[in-house]
Amino acid sequence: MTVPPGALTAPLADPQAVEALAAFGRFASARGWIAATSGNFSCRLDADHALVTRSGIDKGAIGAGDVAVVPLAGPIPAGMSAETPLHLARYRASAATGAIVHVHTIAATVLSRADAASGRVRFSGFEMQKALSGVATHEAVVDLPVFANDQDTVALAATIEGRLNGAAAVPGYLLAGHGLYAWGATMTDARRHLEGLEFLLACTLEERRLQR
Repeated sequence: MTVPPGALTAPLADPQAVEALAAFGRFASARGWIAATSGNFSCRLDADHALVTRSGIDKGAIGAGDVAVVPLAGPIPAGMSAETPLHLARYRASAATGAIVHVHTIAATVLSRADAASGRVRFSGFEMQKALSGVATHEAVVDLPVFANDQDTVALAATIEGRLNGAAAVPGYLLAGHGLYAWGATMTDARRHLEGLEFLLACTLEERRLQR
């Protein structure tokens, strides 16, 4: 295997971190959340590095060669996901972030387009809101940010983090026509946040369908 300049080979990374990404990939694939080669995942290794999935791979069958150690301050090795800058920017902005997951679900993709103009999808009254860290009641109003997609992901990362301003109120956001990002202190937290947000999005989409 040819290792891109600046990358460390995955076997030099913590094997548990590699397996954490692979396990999440299997989980998301089983739910149809990462069709084709979509989605990307990462986890923080230390204060200066993250383990990130490579571009164009089947995220439901991640192996040791499908991930690489990337410095948070760059440069980004060749062959990495085009959205790697979004991951690195979030880690730099929040030392509490330990894992980030991105999936392409139908509810997230449709609602991100429908609510792109307002810049958020609003939830209120759902018990599932309490799956999100910092939300203690279904009575809370939770706004999931929506950002316009941009192929220049370095510029996009700067736009996103400028609006989130470090400690985001909600551990996730949508990219219009693209999908859902979520994160947490650990991969377990990131998965819980993703599952909770996906449930809320699915309920919101169904409610709107029924109200037509």
